[in-house]
Amino acid sequence: MSLMLIILSVTILFFMWGRFTPDIVALLSMMSLYGFGVLTLPETLSGFSNPTVIMIASLFILGESLAQTGWTAVAGEKIMKLADKSTIRLLLITTLGSGFLSGFVSNTGTVATLLPITISSAWNIGTLPSKLLMPVAFGSNTGGLLTLTGTPPNIIVNNTMIENGIEGFSFFEFALIGLPLLLITLVYFRYLGYRILPSNQTNNKPVNIETTLHKWIEAYKVDNEYYRLRIRSVSPLINTKIGDWNFESAYDASIIRIKRRHPNILKKGHEPYMEFPTDDTELRYHDIITVKGDTSAINALMIKFRLGLLPLEPVVDELRNNLINQEVGMAEILVTPKSILVGRKIKVGNFSKRFGVQLMAASRNNKPITDRKIVVKAGDAFIIRGTWKDIEQLKNYYENIVICGSPEGMAKTVNKLTFKSFVALSSLLLMIVLLVFKLVPGAVAALLSAGIVVVTGCIPLSKTYKSISWIGLIMIAAMIPMGIALQKTGTASLMANGLVTSLGEFHPVALLGGIFVITTLFSQVINNSATAVLMAPIAIIAAQALQLSAAPFMIAVAVSASTAFLTPMGTTTNAMVLASGGYRFADYLKVGTPLLLLFMLLTLVLVPFIWPF
Repeated sequence: MSLMLIILSVTILFFMWGRFTPDIVALLSMMSLYGFGVLTLPETLSGFSNPTVIMIASLFILGESLAQTGWTAVAGEKIMKLADKSTIRLLLITTLGSGFLSGFVSNTGTVATLLPITISSAWNIGTLPSKLLMPVAFGSNTGGLLTLTGTPPNIIVNNTMIENGIEGFSFFEFALIGLPLLLITLVYFRYLGYRILPSNQTNNKPVNIETTLHKWIEAYKVDNEYYRLRIRSVSPLINTKIGDWNFESAYDASIIRIKRRHPNILKKGHEPYMEFPTDDTELRYHDIITVKGDTSAINALMIKFRLGLLPLEPVVDELRNNLINQEVGMAEILVTPKSILVGRKIKVGNFSKRFGVQLMAASRNNKPITDRKIVVKAGDAFIIRGTWKDIEQLKNYYENIVICGSPEGMAKTVNKLTFKSFVALSSLLLMIVLLVFKLVPGAVAALLSAGIVVVTGCIPLSKTYKSISWIGLIMIAAMIPMGIALQKTGTASLMANGLVTSLGEFHPVALLGGIFVITTLFSQVINNSATAVLMAPIAIIAAQALQLSAAPFMIAVAVSASTAFLTPMGTTTNAMVLASGGYRFADYLKVGTPLLLLFMLLTLVLVPFIWPF
């Protein structure tokens, strides 16, 4: 037992030190348990086959699919519209929005989605990001308590109960305490928290897709020579191929995109959009073709081929609605002096089959290039259009070009919903139904839903593995053996008996408070999942020693593991807003302490009534 206490203490100290990442600390701790003979090899590696780990990995994939298909962008945009120009309203809506989203999407994914939107909105209404970002982080931590899958500690305490032969919690049962806590968070920030949030000056006005398009329109004149034409029933283009007409050489015009509209064509299974038409692409009646060319060329095309001119939306909306979606986007690239592109002749509007991108516009010395044919020079800048994947991979083809910004990040700001968006949402709803009615184990439900979004292409396979937070997942898998070791060596019983002896004789609420305090202290300095792994077996043994229900104590563990309000390293979400809000360590302590005390008070009052001892 002494050896176990030493390993546990060193593990906690290494977590607090922060010199190594949490997964490395957890793996070292796991191997120490095996090396010193505390655990057998199967016990040591048991965490990597644990249903908790499989379920959390699946939830990362499912959450990322919602971001990839536009749902988080839609939610973020709706939140900002509701806020209008009121700072207080914006604070309340972003906090409530982050809380609600975190019930179904990972806390990290929620904050990552709302972070640029919140910063942009803060600047737009004349306030500072530091007045909004900490509430967003705290709201996401609290919102995880709305559902069983909202945050890893919920899953960990639930599975710990099941492994000990105790009935687990239902999917929405956590909301009985999570919803009051989220409401108290809103009240706190409305009347007290907002007053003590710091006013930190930062220079972080974000570049989002809206402002980026405005910049491109101004700098590159992307909107110039851009038309949408409809193929009428009398057009000679019908049932011919693009290559038959030599549009580039004969008319100096490029067909950028085709939208199929004829019902008979769509019924035969044809895709409604041809994002990158080639010479072999056939033209059909009622097609809408997006064409780039000068006015005289377009007029000639309309007359010769009997095409109808369609009105354009406002330019930014036109670009967003017709040229950008979850799969296809635009990006800005810069050519460096060493690039092999220097000296090459290229043509604006052309589609490169080799690299899968269209050249939409060009700029030299901060002035748009109006010529269609260009000899590339060092320093030239281009706007390209292609799939987000091809844009990301373009730098692998040409080492000496610079892709400005993050195409992958920009793709998540696209709020246009597609068929895949509803597949992803349906997968989430399927998982909820399976969990609510307990039709299959939680890990199976999550894995099934994750499999659906991968197979249907809601999230590309290349991003499926990237969507998983491997550091957090490996840390959880490596810390689960610590919980086994605590019980096997009697250390958990020792700690539980200490709590029972010191607090249990007073009242079960005193024991509940003790578990809350110890758990929340751990959660300020080590990951909340690791905290839940450590405290869950202790709470169960303490409850059993007093012949009390384990449910209220396990709920207390889940709640207090999510109350890392006092430090920036308590949760990833706290760390994510640290630099963007210009926060200092003392800011978390000042703003988080009153909220933590409110959480503790509300937990001690409500939990015994909802889950009797």
